[in-house]
Amino acid sequence: MYAGEIFKLTPHSERLRKSAELLDFDLPYSVAEIDQACIDTCRKMGLEDCYVRPVAFRGPEQVSVSAHNNRTHVAIAVWDWPSYFDPETKARGISLEWAKWRRPDPATAPSAAKAAGLYMICTMSKMAAEKRGFADAMM
Repeated sequence: MYAGEIFKLTPHSERLRKSAELLDFDLPYSVAEIDQACIDTCRKMGLEDCYVRPVAFRGPEQVSVSAHNNRTHVAIAVWDWPSYFDPETKARGISLEWAKWRRPDPATAPSAAKAAGLYMICTMSKMAAEKRGFADAMM
């Protein structure tokens, strides 16, 4: 959220619903309801500039690879989030390098889904780039 507006909120909520479909579970809320929950949560916390993370997950009714008996839960997390890059880096311009990791091939994982397990390569790539003096890695 920047100055009280969540950047591309509806496309992000649509992607969350599509990700759930790709991962074979249904969200119990519409895109409009997810959008409103994000807005309401930010307002309730009194945040104008913050990180907004809606998440959907199964469980915990059955802890197993088979999750057909688990209900779907949705949570909205928000927290104060200053600029991703420090003012000095932004003033200089942001440098990037190509990451050694690539997103998984669609035939090996639901790579179009915004799923937590797929984010590890982004974190690893960013940390490696920073060690070599870059601000981030291009995935």
